[in-house]
Amino acid sequence: MHKWTKSTSAMQHFGVLLFDGFSNHCLANTVEPLRAANTLSGRTLYKWQFLSLNAGPVTSSSGLQVSPHDRLGNVSGDLLAVMPSYGFRDHGGWRTQASLRAAAQRFRIMAGMDTGSWLLAEAGLLDGHRATIHWEELTGFSERFPEVETCRERYVIDGDRITCSGAMAAFDLVMHLIGRDHGQALALEVAQLFMTRDSARSHMGGAGSASAFVNKALALMQEHLETPLPIPEIARRVGRSQKALESRMRADLGAGPAQVYRRLRLNLARKLVSETDLPIGEIALRAGYDDPSAMTRAFRAEFGTSPRAIRAAS
Repeated sequence: MHKWTKSTSAMQHFGVLLFDGFSNHCLANTVEPLRAANTLSGRTLYKWQFLSLNAGPVTSSSGLQVSPHDRLGNVSGDLLAVMPSYGFRDHGGWRTQASLRAAAQRFRIMAGMDTGSWLLAEAGLLDGHRATIHWEELTGFSERFPEVETCRERYVIDGDRITCSGAMAAFDLVMHLIGRDHGQALALEVAQLFMTRDSARSHMGGAGSASAFVNKALALMQEHLETPLPIPEIARRVGRSQKALESRMRADLGAGPAQVYRRLRLNLARKLVSETDLPIGEIALRAGYDDPSAMTRAFRAEFGTSPRAIRAAS
């Protein structure tokens, strides 16, 4: 069961191991959701470092140069994301394998991003695990590494091993990790920030039809923040009973429609408080509250502070 809110997880340290030919898209989709989670939560939930096997800048497939923060051998942490992308076969060999095997003793979780699964498998770090890779390499991967249970999935989490099939799937994976570690309320807010389609299930690890009407319900809520729709009306518009909507939303997000709707409206209020000079009364109306005092009470209950305190801090 997914949790709507969680506030007990400790800060996590991620390493991102880059090789020449890495994908900018994959890198951004890995670290930008982490950055957004930090910003929206107001806390440092994640720290990350760009790493390389050797000194000197690393060049992406499109020519972007990144100066790593450190060498892999000097760093430990919670998760190491191995990110070679293009030309991954050129980065294999005993030196890479030895470095990855040593890193597996210093990082709690090893993650192969895009074609990074190939390098982890070459190092023997996926033996006996379920794993995926970029789907263009799936057949060759399964033939080359029979000790790995190859799966055609966007991403696979199998104990302390994570594998991911590509750049878009990297975003879904990181969204899943944010929701798992810090609650679906934060994950949904990050998804909204990036204007992701089908944000309710984009980080659930699949795209089954079961949650499609949850996404429709969320879209209706987002479109009617100033004049909120009754929950029975939302259920009617998505073609489900109120009970079915309640049950599925709790399964997907860990909260019922009323709680999710309230959070969306208060997210808008918090944004307007922080970024505009609008009076609190006007903000309340835009967030669907006729009474500013009622919005302030709900705001304090949701965020642990008042709109005026946030504005003063801003």
